[in-house]
Amino acid sequence: MLTREPGGTALGEGIRSLLISKELPEMHPDAELLLMFAARAEHLQRVILPALKAGKWVLCDRFTDASYAYQGAGRGLDSKKIALLENMVQGTLRPDITFLFDLDADIGLARAKSRGETDRFEQQHIDFFNRVRTQYLSMAEADSERYYLINAQHDLNNVQQQIDDFLVKLLKIR
Repeated sequence: MLTREPGGTALGEGIRSLLISKELPEMHPDAELLLMFAARAEHLQRVILPALKAGKWVLCDRFTDASYAYQGAGRGLDSKKIALLENMVQGTLRPDITFLFDLDADIGLARAKSRGETDRFEQQHIDFFNRVRTQYLSMAEADSERYYLINAQHDLNNVQQQIDDFLVKLLKIR
């Protein structure tokens, strides 16, 4: 099953539109964090947990690590706040594997801008994205068993090959 955060449900997609809207005034980082976890709680209960109970694999574009990176390192919120919400919303559920698509922040922003109009997050200053990237890399280093680092500076074919190579090892195919 393929899903995303914030989003994945009707309510989650509504919250997503609030979070990325450029038309709304800048929100307090605590409000942003709470909205992320409100969407995540709904997503877990309505989509992810039922899928896991049915024996499905769930591939989610972003999850709680994004809150540690964006709201924690990016916005400067204390990681204890995030951990409290993580434990409340998720209990002991954590991802088995995390693909980290590592990319220089300047290149990532240029790619986002080349796709068209940017959202509220994509309009942040480069320092914000450098803090986010540093946090992701720190989490990957601290939990190297769960993270699979992908060099996303390459072209799409190369990035896809890196994913394929990992999946071949994981699934022991070929």
